[in-house]
Amino acid sequence: MLTADQIKSFEDNGFLLVKGLLSKEEAAKYRKSLHSLFDRIDSKRVDATWDSADEKGTTQLQHCHDVQFYDASFSKLIVDDRLTGATADLIKSPNVQLHHTKAFIKPPEKGSPFPLHQDAPFFPHQRESMIAAIIHFDDAYEKKGCVRVMPGTHKNGILPHISQGNFHLDKEKYPINNAIPAPAEAGDVLFISYLVIHGSGVNESDEERTTLLVQMRDPEDLPTVETHLSRGQGMMLRGSNPIAGKGKSLSAATASSAAAQLVGPEAEV
Repeated sequence: MLTADQIKSFEDNGFLLVKGLLSKEEAAKYRKSLHSLFDRIDSKRVDATWDSADEKGTTQLQHCHDVQFYDASFSKLIVDDRLTGATADLIKSPNVQLHHTKAFIKPPEKGSPFPLHQDAPFFPHQRESMIAAIIHFDDAYEKKGCVRVMPGTHKNGILPHISQGNFHLDKEKYPINNAIPAPAEAGDVLFISYLVIHGSGVNESDEERTTLLVQMRDPEDLPTVETHLSRGQGMMLRGSNPIAGKGKSLSAATASSAAAQLVGPEAEV
């Protein structure tokens, strides 16, 4: 699926932008579906602006977990061979398992930023295979609050985070402007190791920024803490689960706890 150079770039930098993984036409259809979904399920979306964002109270971020349970088009998207094939190449496993999905719409002129952070503190895993695919349904440039990354920081392991107002790094040591912009066009997918430092700026443009984040892992890479349980977690997106039924997957108690959370949206990220 991916070239050797692309895989090497991901290994070196901790992120990879795959241009045109979806066509512009496909991206436009998904964008329309996602905006329609947000209009239909208003009670199930929340303002996901982090309390740690300096702009809290003046910006907004529309957000919804588990979109594949509300619209079948997203069920098809998360098992698309182009997406899962690239992920399999990057995590070096033929098996790709879903951790969670979440959709974001950054409103025009006041779309909330994310302070620099790693995803790892939210849901640490034994082998660090966790990867996020940020699928862009419209263009995301710097003024629009695109993702910003710090190349190579995935090699430093999990760094100390400030837990108040969601896990984030010390903003004096890690200002957002220290991270490089990763602008993308509609149809592009940005793959990010859950160890790489990243964040995003305010959407100051006159257009919405629409993305779907799909967090995935090798099914043999088990969590070190039973946390961030979400609907659909454990679904195989590619291949099979080699340890299913061997007592190494999430416990029945964990699955029950996850099911209990299906009533409403999750507040994290």
